[in-house]
Amino acid sequence: MTDTQPQSLAFGKHQVPVVTVSTVIVGTGSAGYCAADRLWELGHDDIVMVADKVRAGASRNAGSDKQTYYKLTLSGSEPDSVREMAGTLFSGGAMDGDNALAEAALSARGFIRLCDLGVPFPQNRYGEFVGYKTDHDPRQRATSVGPYTSRTMVEKLEKKVLRNGTRVFDECRVVDLVVSPDGAGGRKIAGLLVLRTGVSLDSEECPFLFFRCRNIVYATGGPAGIYAKRVFPNGQWGATGAALRAGVAGKNLTEWQFGLGSIKPRWNVSGTYMQAIPRFISTDQDGNDEREFLTETIEDYGRLMSLVFLKGYQWPFDARKAANGSSLIDLLVYQETALRGRRVFLDFRSNPVRRAFDPAALEPEAREYLAKAGALFGTPIERLRHMNEPAYRFYLDRNPYIDLEEQMLEVDVCAQHNNGGLTVDAWWQSNVRGFFPVGEAAGSHGVYRPGGAALNSGQVGATRAAQYIAANGESTFLPDTELIEAATPVIEAAFDLLARATEREEQGEPDNTAGMLTRVQDLMSEKAGPVRSGDSVLEALKQVSVWAEEYVGAVSANRSSRRSISRTFLIRDILTTAHVYLSAMADYIGHNGHSRGSVIYSDPSGSLPLRGHGTDPGKELDLPPIFRFRLDNGSLDDQVQETVVPFRQGIHPNDAAAGGAESPTATPLPATVEFHWRQRRPIPRPDEFFENVWRDFRSNGNVY
Repeated sequence: MTDTQPQSLAFGKHQVPVVTVSTVIVGTGSAGYCAADRLWELGHDDIVMVADKVRAGASRNAGSDKQTYYKLTLSGSEPDSVREMAGTLFSGGAMDGDNALAEAALSARGFIRLCDLGVPFPQNRYGEFVGYKTDHDPRQRATSVGPYTSRTMVEKLEKKVLRNGTRVFDECRVVDLVVSPDGAGGRKIAGLLVLRTGVSLDSEECPFLFFRCRNIVYATGGPAGIYAKRVFPNGQWGATGAALRAGVAGKNLTEWQFGLGSIKPRWNVSGTYMQAIPRFISTDQDGNDEREFLTETIEDYGRLMSLVFLKGYQWPFDARKAANGSSLIDLLVYQETALRGRRVFLDFRSNPVRRAFDPAALEPEAREYLAKAGALFGTPIERLRHMNEPAYRFYLDRNPYIDLEEQMLEVDVCAQHNNGGLTVDAWWQSNVRGFFPVGEAAGSHGVYRPGGAALNSGQVGATRAAQYIAANGESTFLPDTELIEAATPVIEAAFDLLARATEREEQGEPDNTAGMLTRVQDLMSEKAGPVRSGDSVLEALKQVSVWAEEYVGAVSANRSSRRSISRTFLIRDILTTAHVYLSAMADYIGHNGHSRGSVIYSDPSGSLPLRGHGTDPGKELDLPPIFRFRLDNGSLDDQVQETVVPFRQGIHPNDAAAGGAESPTATPLPATVEFHWRQRRPIPRPDEFFENVWRDFRSNGNVY
């Protein structure tokens, strides 16, 4: 086991504690803990974990009505295969085939490992792990342990990692990666700089900690912090900006998943919450002027109820279902909140239109489902409690609690998952050697994915990264002189930013970190959310660029506030991320990209959603022109957009006046953002002859 006691090292004029360790795992969610445990099991125990806050993050605190894990079929007589599952994942568009094949091939291995660790996935008396069908799933590959599937995974994996004795450094916010030339024209990992948020600036301790390492497994989650309207839990921010600044390529950054979620607490209102068919109402900001707004657009009572029901397992907003399907519900909610400035609530106390529930009016799919569930009766709350009592009790257990028997539930259309992310190869290694994004930080998904594929992807990516590192990882650390040369500009820029921000507040300027954070998030939700346009994206990009350029000279932080100091670096990361993501959106539009996935790109030459019923179902609805759009129809499914911020080593910003280039870490604004469109990698067709595979496996010839 490695000695994790920090040793002091001088970087320019600053003494910084340094931990030397082969591999750092950043993030304590299910993917991070999986990577740590796999590495330990493979004999690579020279590892540490780093977390902003161990108890935070989406794995531990997010969920839904029936949080799903997607894996190969392990029950029944229905045929399935690794290649067929890979084809399902690949068919979502813009996904690389080697990632799809690996996610299918290792799905059973990752799933059974979780079962062995104690995650109680349901099985029948003969040991078959039964499943159900989820969205974008042609089989019944999905399974669940209830609304807290990922939390249960985290708890079981965490328990194992702690038994292994792996050290976890808590309260460490990622500041920057340090990279160096790899001798082959590329870059490799040399270290990681973090801010110790638990260290007071008034103490003699250094506020920063440096990890000298050969590998980083980056399990930081998606960049949830760039959106104000999000289902991501409090404390889930991501750290994508640091990777982008270090030259790690982004992949499919435009592809987000949005859907209906409650505001307080943040939670997906999918599954039974929608299948119980609640009443949707909107109010003004003070809770007055109650209106059942869906009826203003969807006149037919049975169609209205059926579309709400379908949101249960068509929960993500889907551009293909916006024209004449259940995603019209999301658009009408968006119209109320984003365009009209109203608040939207789910009312489980009474049926839509305040009518007696009429099962005969439902479309067959909804009626047959509710009949099988024995729920063709009563009010929404009665149907909800009959079908899924834990879903009702979930809100009772919150603080403050919400009793759906008596209270309405406020909702909005929220960001829920980044299907894009940082680029990875078949072993989840990025274009920077030794850097492995896993979980939501990795851009392993395409445009669409089956529900629950993200939980499987995190386990697979972590396993693949651990296998590669254990077998093939870097064997030497960067010498002191080269490490100091590479890290000093990064470290001095971090000290400089912190000094400027705190000095500004001490000189009388108010702490503005909270306001800066809020305005970036509000802008992204308003201009680059589920409904966006070329104009809105460019407007947001222009504004974010100004904020990023001014940031070092404008941020003011209270040195006595741990939250304020932490936000100083968080905002910088979010500004970098927002700038690069908006640039990717603008490039996608310029590449003739149209509406797809969970996003509508407004197009004056497009069509509005259709009436969809009655004597004139093809008639366009009377909706704002912002909802005019054209579907992509798969035209870019075989291409992947990669985004790169060219790396510049730079020097300390105080030396810029002497003719040097400013360090890339001194400002969140990248000098340039470059884009590369390529054909997605096809699904491999490897040699399956046993003797050949066995020989390669014994020699590691074609395996790693």
